[in-house]
Amino acid sequence: MKNRFVLFFFLFLGSILYSQNFTLKLWEKDLPNHIQSDEKEIIDTTDILGVRNIQTPTISVYLPSKRSANGKAVVICPGGGYRVLAYDWEGDDVAKWLNSNGIAAIVLKYRLPISKSVINKEITPFLDVQRAMRLTRYNAKKWNIKENMIGVMGFSAGGHLASTIGTKFGTKLITPIDSIDMMNDRPDFMILAYPVITFKKPLTHMGSRTALIGENADTLKIIEYSNELQVKANTPPTFIFHAEDDKPVPVENSLLFYQALKEKSIQPEMHIYTKGGHVFSISTKDNYLHDWTNRCIAWLKEYVK
Repeated sequence: MKNRFVLFFFLFLGSILYSQNFTLKLWEKDLPNHIQSDEKEIIDTTDILGVRNIQTPTISVYLPSKRSANGKAVVICPGGGYRVLAYDWEGDDVAKWLNSNGIAAIVLKYRLPISKSVINKEITPFLDVQRAMRLTRYNAKKWNIKENMIGVMGFSAGGHLASTIGTKFGTKLITPIDSIDMMNDRPDFMILAYPVITFKKPLTHMGSRTALIGENADTLKIIEYSNELQVKANTPPTFIFHAEDDKPVPVENSLLFYQALKEKSIQPEMHIYTKGGHVFSISTKDNYLHDWTNRCIAWLKEYVK
């Protein structure tokens, strides 16, 4: 019995040591834009694993085997209207799919602007995705990733966050505190899944807009966070997919961003599905919607080299 216990212990220890999945804090200490409060993180597991009131932002790193790895990596921003994170549905499940295609996946658990524990609410998610991009690039060699093949992916409100880092990279939000903060935060590509793009009525998702910039935001603030108006000549190449019957986030959000990219001579790829509604993730039970995953991998092979 004792020998069996020893064998089990070493097998367990080995599984930890050789695990390709692990979690890191974005900041080990001195968390920026943070104040102490009585707020506690809440995890809801009734259906989709939802995370609220995030107090410690992290990345969960999923690495494919070295033999399978192709050097690409994607920082994933789950959606949830800037009020909750659909952490497994639009995070962990997506990471496993990317790994099966040789792509490293970094699931971002970012702080939400409605939290009582943040100081400047509107910069909170952006600050965290900036750090996630930089932390990934900082560890690229260790994680078998190529520094020029690190992209960002976002679903719904997470798509707004992803398109924000894709159009506003290089924005100085805080004084750098370490060498990680000196790394390039520009994504090399973007993947936007039924994204919130505009904050202008009537096409915006008001829940996301209100959570990030408030109910009575002025015109300049609305323009600042309408990402179709923030596209630059060096915005990264982008893959977009959306369903035409999406009611919470109208398909025009994607169309506006597609047009803005075209106007800057950035060749996007976009797939519009007749049906699908909102929040369909990788759609393993729906062959019609699951089609986007194959098209996305084909696009990555063609345009991210």
